[in-house]
Amino acid sequence: MKDFAGKIAFITGGAAGAGLGQAKVFSKAGMRVAIADLRQDALDRAVGEIAAYSGAKASDILAIRVDLTDRADYTSAADRVEEVFGGPPHLLIQTAGVNSFGPAEASTFDDYDWVMGVCLGAVVNGLVIFVPRMIKAYAGKTQCHIAVTSSMGGWGGCATTAPYSAAKAAVNNLMESYYMALRPYGIGASSLCPMNINSDIWATELRRPEKYKDSGYNTTEDVIEVLREHVSTGIDPVELAERFKKGIEEGLVYIIPYPVAYEIVSREHERIRNYTSAEGMAKEEAKEKFVAEKMKDAPPPVGDGAVLFTKGGKVGFAKARSDLDWVDQSHKFV
Repeated sequence: MKDFAGKIAFITGGAAGAGLGQAKVFSKAGMRVAIADLRQDALDRAVGEIAAYSGAKASDILAIRVDLTDRADYTSAADRVEEVFGGPPHLLIQTAGVNSFGPAEASTFDDYDWVMGVCLGAVVNGLVIFVPRMIKAYAGKTQCHIAVTSSMGGWGGCATTAPYSAAKAAVNNLMESYYMALRPYGIGASSLCPMNINSDIWATELRRPEKYKDSGYNTTEDVIEVLREHVSTGIDPVELAERFKKGIEEGLVYIIPYPVAYEIVSREHERIRNYTSAEGMAKEEAKEKFVAEKMKDAPPPVGDGAVLFTKGGKVGFAKARSDLDWVDQSHKFV
């Protein structure tokens, strides 16, 4: 998709962080933008920020309060976009997400239901609700695109982000499936896979719904503060959105917004290949030992990740709740 002017974009999580950056960039490209979020106060602020950045008219920005995990609510939001803008989106971007950190073996049903409900379930809802509408309205007529803001965390498992990594791996796979399925209709599909983003995702644990409060993770105020510091070192949301837009224009399925994208993915694929043979497993174990030895005498890290390494262990970042007696808290994950 290269032609954005005058078309419609629908962006979930569009009131803050990566989603707000996307709303600003695509609004500046001339799109009429609908942003969806659960927080009305954030939506109200975002509209002004988008207009100030892009110079868009207020009538070209639509803010919708919606619970993306509620299919009826999500369907009503889709209806609202058509009512106000005259049709479904040409560009669907599902960016809303939550995350929490803790050992996989400490994860509860609530941890899985909350994280995967937003990061995967809500994405499925958007695909089922919007894709048929987009096909009916635009197939063979004009350029369209669907996309998900995933994560580099979706390219492999992680001992301390099991629900999140599983959800992101699934949405990566979904976008590849939809890319194959929608090509005959002239609709593209992409998965944006960033690492750390300077956003407010650090605060999602503070907004965890009451019905999902039974977490197995250590989520003290000190842990959340360390995560806030870490996130502040991430990529700027507008810069990320500009790289995202370029990837969509180039028709990429996987958009890795870094110059060393090929090398990053190649390393992940090498690890997966190594997991398929005894010889490969030995290589991976040797790598782990080598890294562990180097870390013993390594100076404190700098840049992205430094906060987690220097402060995370002190506050119990990515540890289990203290009363879970089956979890070995001596394991070091950061």
